[in-house]
Amino acid sequence: MYGMQKEMIHNGLPLSYETHGRGNTPLVLIHGLMETSDIWHSFIQQLPDTFRSISLNLPGHGKSAPVNGTCNMQSYARSIAAVLSEEKIDKAFLVGHSMGGYAALAFAEYFPERLSALSLFHSSPFADSNEKKQKRTQVIRLIQEKKKEEVIRLHTKEVYAEDNREKFSKEIATSIQIAEQLPEKGITDSLTAMKNRKDRAHILRELSVPFLYILGKKDLFISLDIKNENIFPTTYELVVLENSGHMGMIEEAEKSAAIFSDFQKKHL
Repeated sequence: MYGMQKEMIHNGLPLSYETHGRGNTPLVLIHGLMETSDIWHSFIQQLPDTFRSISLNLPGHGKSAPVNGTCNMQSYARSIAAVLSEEKIDKAFLVGHSMGGYAALAFAEYFPERLSALSLFHSSPFADSNEKKQKRTQVIRLIQEKKKEEVIRLHTKEVYAEDNREKFSKEIATSIQIAEQLPEKGITDSLTAMKNRKDRAHILRELSVPFLYILGKKDLFISLDIKNENIFPTTYELVVLENSGHMGMIEEAEKSAAIFSDFQKKHL
């Protein structure tokens, strides 16, 4: 199922997104590193028609042009706000996958009045550790040395639970093809924005809207220990997907959609 493909101009550059459904709850889906709006297709197919979903391509991804100058989480947040304005949506339920979660938290900081609920999907409110920053710098260097395909292939396999990789081999191959089409600047901009992002745990703690946190039991990137951190706002739900790595919206698409449906009924 493919939605309606749309494109707008933001800061003089094309910004693309897809819309699906006509429900009363606007649901904005924000992809992660080396992904596009395509990553949400199997998840969207399982969503009830009570949602109106918008999956956008962050600058430098899909048909969205990279930003001019420095890219950061604030520029991603502004792109999200621009799409909401284009679609005449006052408030939305934001869902951020991995890097998309960092962008969603930046949106929560800069545009709190436009948020009806927030979900981090395999993501974290914390800044990068020094070790993680060094790794991102190394990956940027590899891409600049024309080793983009190597980086993409390794990353795209690691995000799935090891025992799911054969089952989702077709999805992995598609993700690799899509990522290989991304401009180098789009990927290096993302890595730079992640490396330089600030800690937003306090933004999450002080959140005044309902929060849904989804973790994968087999995730190599986000440890389940994060459940014990002092990061949760007043109203929240936490769900661990037992058979997922870092890609629960694909690895357990039906279950993930049911979680969102239940959350909507309770809180929105």
